[in-house]
Amino acid sequence: MAELPVYNASMAQGGDPTKVDVNAQYAGFEYNYVYILACTFIVFLILPGIAFLYSGLTRRKSALALLFQGFMILAIITFQWLFWGYSLAYSRNGGPFIGTLENFGLKNVMVAPSPGSAVLPEIVFCLFQLLFCACTVMILAGGAFERGSILPSLIFSFFWATIVYCPLARWTWSSNGWLYTFGAIDFAGGGPVHIASGCSALAYAMVLGKRVLHGEPSLRKPHNTTLVFLGTVLIWTGWLGFNGGSSLNASMRAMVAVFNTNTAGCTGILGWVLIDMIKHKGKFSVVGACEGAIAGLVGITPAAGCVSLWLAACIGFLTGIACSSLQNINDWLRIDEGMDVFKLHGVGGIVGAFLTGLFASESISALDGASLTGGAIDGNGVQVGKQLAEICAIAGYSFVVSYILLLILKYVPGMRLRVDEESEMMGLDRAQFFDEQIGDWSIGHSMSSPVLMAVSKEPSESRDEPEEKKLGA
Repeated sequence: MAELPVYNASMAQGGDPTKVDVNAQYAGFEYNYVYILACTFIVFLILPGIAFLYSGLTRRKSALALLFQGFMILAIITFQWLFWGYSLAYSRNGGPFIGTLENFGLKNVMVAPSPGSAVLPEIVFCLFQLLFCACTVMILAGGAFERGSILPSLIFSFFWATIVYCPLARWTWSSNGWLYTFGAIDFAGGGPVHIASGCSALAYAMVLGKRVLHGEPSLRKPHNTTLVFLGTVLIWTGWLGFNGGSSLNASMRAMVAVFNTNTAGCTGILGWVLIDMIKHKGKFSVVGACEGAIAGLVGITPAAGCVSLWLAACIGFLTGIACSSLQNINDWLRIDEGMDVFKLHGVGGIVGAFLTGLFASESISALDGASLTGGAIDGNGVQVGKQLAEICAIAGYSFVVSYILLLILKYVPGMRLRVDEESEMMGLDRAQFFDEQIGDWSIGHSMSSPVLMAVSKEPSESRDEPEEKKLGA
């Protein structure tokens, strides 16, 4: 059997391709980076998926803003990752809390064996991890929907990725990270991705305050359930690559992770729909089923490559039930977090991380031929305590730092985190985009005062403006 590639600090880029065949070091291991590249392509679908999901959940007059942010966040985070993000998270030197600028501007990031896996060229590892960061920031963006100004949200995204995501990724996945050496289990991002984005979205909603007319029934209804369904399908598909590629190789552990991911998504639906049926006397909800799928996927993320098939099903089911049972959490916390980012990703991530400590099995993690990760089910009860430590550290850090960062940006002259009341009533699409909107232009042009479109006190059955219903009568 071929020997594993070995990183050589004297050839930080992996060798001079004009003098040696840099591909030769991966002879016999090529299938690993081909598999991870395939997973990377699939993970990309999560970004438009979240954009479609959020766009469908919001009212039509602000739906375009969420589609736009799906692309803009990818662009901003790609720049951040190339600039210093990758280096802060994964540089080979540095401490347990943050990396150095050794790879600033992706210096020396090319074909040498990556710090995450010896069988992956570093450029492949870098790209795969870039999409993790971008997806996390896109999830977080839901905390500001319908009232957050777009340009400040993009500036916040850059700094949040730098001072929140990169340190958390360092803690969790770098071999130098303190949570990694502490022994906390997080296979694919229950902490840095889900708990962090959920708690940060909670901070975002708190700093921005409630929407105008908050509490009216029309604000709680998605404008397009079809988009919600389509977005969920794309997210689910991308998640198979997200979790399946987190093994960073094409081992049997990766195959089990893909199976577990799909299973948990399905049982998450069952858990959520069961609660819906109990609450609503046997009636169903498409949006509820979509949220259940996402809850199950969130719950299995830290455990996908660490638990057996039936326990993965249990994790998805229990997470779906837990998140569905907290449908009034925004009222309890007295916030307006209408995208349910905290409920699905924050709470779902916490449930998943805790259950990972209970159900992780060495017999599953060892399928990659190297790892031995066991939880309470293997007699390693202390693992539950380690998972709780991870939950507290990541939830606390992400919420507090995000809140402080948002307050700083809020009081920077000219930095309007929240649009003015007139723009909010008009809708983000008409207020912040030129010559573009979702819907029929004839409706908007027939209005003498677009500001009045959403201020009617009459009850509404949908998120479309009442005047549109009059015109179509």
